Amino acid sequence: MEITEITISIRDEDKLKAFVNVTFDDCFVVRGMKVIKGATGYFVSMPSRKMSDGAYRDIAHPINNRFRAQIEREIMEEYKRVLESEGLDVDEEVLQTIASIPT
Repeated sequence: MEITEITISIRDEDKLKAFVNVTFDDCFVVRGMKVIKGATGYFVSMPSRKMSDGAYRDIAHPINNRFRAQIEREIMEEYKRVLESEGLDVDEEVLQTIASIPT
């Protein structure tokens, strides 16, 4: 499965750094992913829904680590590119996150 488009909408909040939409094979889109700055660095959060017990459950997510890494790497690289194109600072942790994602 090929990622054919990534749309990033930058946010300047404490933890939420961007909303992300990803199109696969020019025929399927997943909206509502997020770039989050957590306590140990950046990560990509899958779209989720709050359940009746108060817990959150992903409504779309990769089912193996290899594909998860591919999605995270491409999103974080696009996030970096968008920051640069908008003249915003690229946090060193963004670069560390990209470097730490398996290829």
